[in-house]
Amino acid sequence: MCATFTSDDEGKRVVNENGDAIGIVEHVEAGDVYVNPDPGITDNVKSKLGWGDADEDTYALDTENVEAITDDEIRMRRL
Repeated sequence: MCATFTSDDEGKRVVNENGDAIGIVEHVEAGDVYVNPDPGITDNVKSKLGWGDADEDTYALDTENVEAITDDEIRMRRL
């Protein structure tokens, strides 16, 4: 799925394929979505998502990794 995001997606939970929370959509800008990661996610998960080091506040979400967008959450596909 090549997802299209709008400001309506701000505040939605971002979950992995198992439904575990990995962050919250902080803001959407020009169709790009930026996620504030859950403090409990591991560096391994951040690495798989391409989120680099933990010094940043928000990370861009790769829309190619989105499985589905619902009214309440954005579900990532298995990485």
